[in-house]
Amino acid sequence: MEKLRSPQVDELFQAILSLQSIDECYSFFEDACTVKEIREIAQRLKTAKMLSEGANYAEINRETGCSTATISRVRRALEYGSGGYQTVLARTAKEN
Repeated sequence: MEKLRSPQVDELFQAILSLQSIDECYSFFEDACTVKEIREIAQRLKTAKMLSEGANYAEINRETGCSTATISRVRRALEYGSGGYQTVLARTAKEN
């Protein structure tokens, strides 16, 4: 994570934390990212959720369209990453 840390990235994350609704998120991310980038991040989050629920690669590919390479990358992040997916999945599960 130290490779990623910088004042500029801190500013980005502070901006994201300031968003107060789904509509504000749509507006910001539509301005800041391509549709493809947003969909790829959403696809990875869905993949992380499905992996944490025990889904296999074929099920994930069928539901999300993720390649096996992307599924493997998400699995590695779940197993050896910094815990970001787990934090988001736990918090969103509490909200639902």
